Amino acid sequence: MDYLCPLCQQPLTQVHHSWRCAQQHQFDRAKEGYVNLLPVQHKRSKEPGDSAEMMQARRQFLDAGYYQPLRQHVASLLAQQLPATASVLDIGCGEGYYTAAVADALGEQARVCGLDVAKVAIRAAAKRYRQIDFCVASSHRLPFADAALDGVLRIYAPCKADELARVIRSGGCLLTVTPGPRHLMQFKALIYAQVKLHDTQQESLPGFTLETEQQLAYPLTLSGEDAVTLLQMTPFAWRASAQVWQTLRDSAQFSSEADFIVRLWRRD
Repeated sequence: MDYLCPLCQQPLTQVHHSWRCAQQHQFDRAKEGYVNLLPVQHKRSKEPGDSAEMMQARRQFLDAGYYQPLRQHVASLLAQQLPATASVLDIGCGEGYYTAAVADALGEQARVCGLDVAKVAIRAAAKRYRQIDFCVASSHRLPFADAALDGVLRIYAPCKADELARVIRSGGCLLTVTPGPRHLMQFKALIYAQVKLHDTQQESLPGFTLETEQQLAYPLTLSGEDAVTLLQMTPFAWRASAQVWQTLRDSAQFSSEADFIVRLWRRD
């Protein structure tokens, strides 16, 4: 994948195991295969993003297949919309679960990149999926040239609309996934006295036209251990009492709902 220097925004050229710009800023390839394009001055904390424990919990849950329907859906949709030679970015890719599915669906001619601010997640992704480019970088300062990408996948991850419009070529596509109204309602019922549906109001994305909006919903039947793991992956975890955690651990089975809104946007 062709990158821009995060310090001076000049193109980076790969030379052996490093990327270097005309200003001689250099970024080395880690032994796992990724490149770190997040300068210390762009960090908001010492180790931004998910911790190693959070990353391991998410990988354990995803590997169990509970979100496999979503994985197949987004990979298939992007494969239908993009050419075989497409350049595609997965923003907030974590440990690469969805990135790998997209790469498999598009085929060997496509150039697929996963980006995340968490180095521990990118390290794990690069070790597992050697055929994919991974980088540590900010989703608010994407290290790609204007109109460099044919498609972008954004599952929950924050990103500035103007950055998305900048890096996606005219006619390219953006696929976003956000929680549907009843996503994980049963977890919320354990934590909040009054349970509200998720707000599904469509976001504003200047420079894009919404082409399709689909709801993907299905039941989840979790073991107590997997229910704990899933709760660790959610923002609800910060509000859960010790009793809630113990209730889930003691459950032989916990029933919930997966509910997603998948939107396909076209770059004007």
